[in-house]
Amino acid sequence: MKIIAYIYTDFPEKFGIPRQSGLIEELKGRIVFEPEYRIPEAVKGLEKFNYIWLLWQFQDTEREHWSATVRPPRLGGRQRMGVFATRSPFRPNPIGLSSVKLEKIEMTEKGPVLHVAGIDLRNRTPIYDIKPYLPFADCHADAREGFAGEVKENSLQVDFPVELQKILPPEKRKAACEVLGQDPRPRYQMNPAQKYGMAFAGYDIHFCVEENVLKVFEVEKKMEED
Repeated sequence: MKIIAYIYTDFPEKFGIPRQSGLIEELKGRIVFEPEYRIPEAVKGLEKFNYIWLLWQFQDTEREHWSATVRPPRLGGRQRMGVFATRSPFRPNPIGLSSVKLEKIEMTEKGPVLHVAGIDLRNRTPIYDIKPYLPFADCHADAREGFAGEVKENSLQVDFPVELQKILPPEKRKAACEVLGQDPRPRYQMNPAQKYGMAFAGYDIHFCVEENVLKVFEVEKKMEED
């Protein structure tokens, strides 16, 4: 399989990335094709669709580490389910699937660049394929949610002081608050004394959680990498 493109996002690390695509529309990404595929004709007609499917490669996973059963975060990381009943990255083939909103196609010196929203991918995630989302075929009104629908998804109240929010660029503040509200902690780590750091959009956001309130206590700009 050939990598056709890479997506550029605000998440340099796995921590903090939404567990599904489409949960936070404010999270943006740019899909830049590899030189072999920077052909305008290859995306002709794609502008008529507003949602697309992305087939992509999980990063930092190795095939030999796949497991027949995994502990889904949605079940608190305590119950095991069959790997093919989950979206775990620890699979025989490290392939991910996301449905994202296509906001625009920009023609640049690097060919067509796709601007998308509602992403759930790390920065520079390799993309294997792009397909249009077809509501008449891809949306099933009678679809069952399985165990995912049996567990209530708890969101957190976010206490993000205005003076700390102002450290972030204005266009990143809402997305940061929404990501934090989704509770980025591993489900098995619920120690109120634990302090966490989330890398986002070139900044480190430090927070702690007590009961149902996530409190941000520090925001630092990350050092530029060489």
